[in-house]
Amino acid sequence: MIDEFDRIKRLPPYVFAEVNRLKAELRAKGKDIIDFGMGNPDMPTPKHIREKLKETVEKPGTGRYSTSRGIPGLRKAQTAYYKRRFGVELDPENEVVVTLGSKEGLANLAQAITSPGDIILSPNPSYPIHPYGFIIAGASLRHLPAMDEGIFNPSLYLERLERSIRESVPAPVALIVSFPSNPTAQVASIDFYEEVVKIALKYNVYILSDLAYAEIYYDGILPPSILQVPRAKEIAVEFTSMSKTYAMAGWRIGFAVGNIKLINALTRIKSYLDYGAFTPVQVAAAAALNGPQDCVLEIRNTYQKRRDVLINTMSRAGWNIPSPKASMFAWAPLPEKFKNQGSLKFAKELMLKADVAVAPGVAFGEYGEGFVRVGLVENEQRIKQAAKNIKKLLQ
Repeated sequence: MIDEFDRIKRLPPYVFAEVNRLKAELRAKGKDIIDFGMGNPDMPTPKHIREKLKETVEKPGTGRYSTSRGIPGLRKAQTAYYKRRFGVELDPENEVVVTLGSKEGLANLAQAITSPGDIILSPNPSYPIHPYGFIIAGASLRHLPAMDEGIFNPSLYLERLERSIRESVPAPVALIVSFPSNPTAQVASIDFYEEVVKIALKYNVYILSDLAYAEIYYDGILPPSILQVPRAKEIAVEFTSMSKTYAMAGWRIGFAVGNIKLINALTRIKSYLDYGAFTPVQVAAAAALNGPQDCVLEIRNTYQKRRDVLINTMSRAGWNIPSPKASMFAWAPLPEKFKNQGSLKFAKELMLKADVAVAPGVAFGEYGEGFVRVGLVENEQRIKQAAKNIKKLLQ
């Protein structure tokens, strides 16, 4: 009998598991851990969305199987959103599929388009599903350093991207872009996307864009969609999620839109794997997209206030954290006192000595070392308390 399965062997040790285990141990001992570690929205889902769910649940037949590619009304609602927000026209029948969150969509698309040994280009640091979804599917990864001295340099990244494609044997099947970035909170301009599309068209490489934080932005900087670039739909598919925009993380609703060939591949593989989200959840999601959007502004403003409190209080505590322009995260360099300890050890020190949990940067790839990700998922009072605890540690 096989002792260890090949696909499991390809996965590295899950750093988050070590951090979460320590957090659970401390909480079991009665410690009040202020948890910035996971990007798990703490705000309630807006009332009109919850009410639509309740209303739909009571209708006959809603407990039956749904549709794996999503009910027509929800696909049309996503089409209307792309037109309204980005000026992008989509065909709800052929260019939109509903996913069980963007994570499931990315992982299943990896299964659909990957043969063992295929080359995929992924940024590093990166949200874990980007590289590991393809590793599970049997691909070989080429990691592109996405940060230089803690900053995203678009010109340098584009040079690395084209060089990696040109020098790769065999040629890459796809490349991944993700802005606003999880974990680094960096944003990209439409000019950057234009260059990425130009390179991908030149070398006949698919683009997988993760736009999960499209609506969590600050200071008037609206993240663009790669599909706004002319000809992008020839080679690009884009993933979005309702998790952060509407505080619906547990509802598990996301979308893939764009290139028909990729959408068809994802739709087909999903038809073998799931029956789609619970129909009332999909109806409520359509109500969210079609309904009043003041709740989105309220959620965004809450994150912005937390961002400002975090940056200001941590600065006074002696920890200078760059202010993110988007996402629900701050990408924080290790304090000078802990520079040589590494991000995992620092994260443990914060929990043990300051009752604060963060995500170590190394969990997002080796180029994330030297940083931690701080989630804006605690209220302002808790953020201030965390800063007081950390100040004592730093002193």
